[in-house]
Amino acid sequence: MNELGESVEQRQRAHRKRKGEQKRPILAMLLLKFLRNSIRSTSKSPHGVKHFAAAAAAVNSSSIPKEEVDCVVIGAGIVGIAVARELALKGRQVLVLESASTFGTATSSRNSEVIHAGIYYPPNSLKAVFCVKGRKMMYRYCSEHGVPHKQLGKLIVATRGSEVPKLNELLIRGTENGVVDLRMIDASEAKKMEPELQCVQALLSPASGIVDSHSLMLSLLGEAENNGATICYNTTVLGGHLGEDGVCLHITGSLDLIDSSKGDALHLDPELILQPKVVINSAGLAAVALAKRLVGLNYGVIPAAFFARGCYFSLSKTKPPFQHLIYPIPEDGGLGVHLTLGLDGQVKFGPDVEWIGETNDMASFLNQFDYSVHTDRAERFYPEIRKYYPNLKDGSLDPGYAGIRPKLSGPKQTPADFVIQGEDVHGVPGLINLLGIESPGLTSSLAIAEHVAARVRLFN
Repeated sequence: MNELGESVEQRQRAHRKRKGEQKRPILAMLLLKFLRNSIRSTSKSPHGVKHFAAAAAAVNSSSIPKEEVDCVVIGAGIVGIAVARELALKGRQVLVLESASTFGTATSSRNSEVIHAGIYYPPNSLKAVFCVKGRKMMYRYCSEHGVPHKQLGKLIVATRGSEVPKLNELLIRGTENGVVDLRMIDASEAKKMEPELQCVQALLSPASGIVDSHSLMLSLLGEAENNGATICYNTTVLGGHLGEDGVCLHITGSLDLIDSSKGDALHLDPELILQPKVVINSAGLAAVALAKRLVGLNYGVIPAAFFARGCYFSLSKTKPPFQHLIYPIPEDGGLGVHLTLGLDGQVKFGPDVEWIGETNDMASFLNQFDYSVHTDRAERFYPEIRKYYPNLKDGSLDPGYAGIRPKLSGPKQTPADFVIQGEDVHGVPGLINLLGIESPGLTSSLAIAEHVAARVRLFN
């Protein structure tokens, strides 16, 4: 229950009602009016950004309707919603634009739903700072607002002697990051805690936990809307251009956009131009591509984008064998095929790491990635899981789901930090780019939102 006495279920019903009735402020009604039918034109050239620049120049002097607004948040994932809520609570008029038909359809709903302690990330990095702070904020928020969650604790395990030094490095790094309750335990103590576990040593993290990410997003969104924020679904930001007072956003409807499988450049005429005082690019998988489509922005400050696909499998035909989260030593591109528990007790394993090649803007804008999980992929999971759970039976893994991680570093590269760009980096007043917000983005979401709102106050 929250301070208004509303349960998560009540907020969910209220949100569905608001969405169905489409009772919106005048600006949102204007958006809906102009977003009913997409205007489509395609280009065979692979140089989509160059063509968009030419289009933007033409749009600037066209008769396309223009509207001034206060704050626009692009993307209704967990971070975008958290930012919208924080800005709305601070009295700003917030418009959230989401290309999908509802909130949280991409990375925010295709992850492990883990509340991380803050162990893995370099000291003083944004990931470390926001994860540690965000974890505390997350537990407090969930407790106060009736969001389902549980502080289970985590065991990071070394399954052979050669991995023990890496485990010690994680202990040192986590302690430097301010995770105060970490403790190294030997194999016998780990076995007492988890009889099915096989390891030579383990790092216990009592602060780690799990959260119902959908209920969390729903709660945050309800607060944002109750404080005047408006969310428009099926609404795509094609890009934009720099005007005299900041960024002008080019808006169109999502439903009639070209099929990304054709490989066409995203070269469309906008149906509406928004002129916000503040733009928060929280587009997740599309954040880098969108930043590169803001004509006039210095593209030299925008990092390259990489995408890593990860599959999950669920455990069937047996009762849950563990009570804690079980993580192996991190691997290239991820934290290893780990074991997580759902709030319903369901056991899932994953994700693995599959690097995705070049992706066009259309696929990232409309989340047109391949999320299928093939049964034969389980053969790669069994040997990895049996390193710490040797009693895993053949045929006990069922395909679950897949997710895509928006990364700023590629294979064999040092993992990149979050990138939060303001005017001090790109020189554009009122624009904040949130780039590479992968794990621990869920845990960090409330802390990121607080940070973004503070920056908005500074340049306003």
